[in-house]
Amino acid sequence: MGLSGIWTMTTHFSYPEPALQKELRSTAEAIVAPGKGILAVDETNEGIGKLLAAVGLENTENNRRRYRQLLFTTQNLSEHVSATILFDETVYQKTDDGTPFMELLKKNNIIPGIKLDLDAVPLFLSQDEVTTQGLDNLATRCAEYKKQGCRFAKWRCPLRIGENIPSVQAVNDTAQVLASEVMVAIKQTIFELILLICDHDIVRDQKVTETALAAVYKALNDHHVFLEGTLLKPNMIFCNTRSDIHCANLIRIAFLSGGLTEEEATVYLNAINQANGLACQGKYQGGPASSAGTKSNFAANHRY
Repeated sequence: MGLSGIWTMTTHFSYPEPALQKELRSTAEAIVAPGKGILAVDETNEGIGKLLAAVGLENTENNRRRYRQLLFTTQNLSEHVSATILFDETVYQKTDDGTPFMELLKKNNIIPGIKLDLDAVPLFLSQDEVTTQGLDNLATRCAEYKKQGCRFAKWRCPLRIGENIPSVQAVNDTAQVLASEVMVAIKQTIFELILLICDHDIVRDQKVTETALAAVYKALNDHHVFLEGTLLKPNMIFCNTRSDIHCANLIRIAFLSGGLTEEEATVYLNAINQANGLACQGKYQGGPASSAGTKSNFAANHRY
């Protein structure tokens, strides 16, 4: 085999079929509909237990169901929420009258999505860094969630920042895990949200964020991912706080304001808006970043 034959083989790939591309684009545009946001209710059972404990309730399956029912049956919810991210348990729960949550969401034109990542575990030979589990049997899980009605997915990869971390190993591992997960999800016609988490100091976080996002998109390109089937949702960089990087759809960029008060989110997003002439139409996401009793379920985001 000549050099030209090898070159042809290594550069040959196919994008999704036109029908799949159309469905992914349609989901993308619906999620970023003007004036609407994403409701994140994908807390683990342990996480939602903290919310329930704050109001004196026991962490039982029925109480978790009732909490989610309260959210999903909010009057005129679909006027402000385009999509919601669910935890596995939620996909199979029902309202008091027996209506499946998935059916209720579909009826109200709210797009259901699913959290696909599992627990974070130590990254071998690293300095207090982690990698995310969940790639095993991912195709089977995606097919099941798609069957149940989920149209997009979220994957969470913690990337810790310190004096000597993240290491090149951790950045590359994060990028490869995310790219591998996206490829599987998109093949199941599931639009993709990717989640990265960083601790920061403003200067260090800016550099790490740039490096991490470059590595992630290099990996996505290497895997020939259909980028229009993903959404970029990077963190805002500010001092001495924690924030999330949600990566999902290159058609839009939405800045997450998790960990901020409503006033802080508004001030920061207004500053971004004033500094960038391309800014348009507000986006928000409410969910686990808000803590019961101190913050509401609102977190303003901005899309570009």
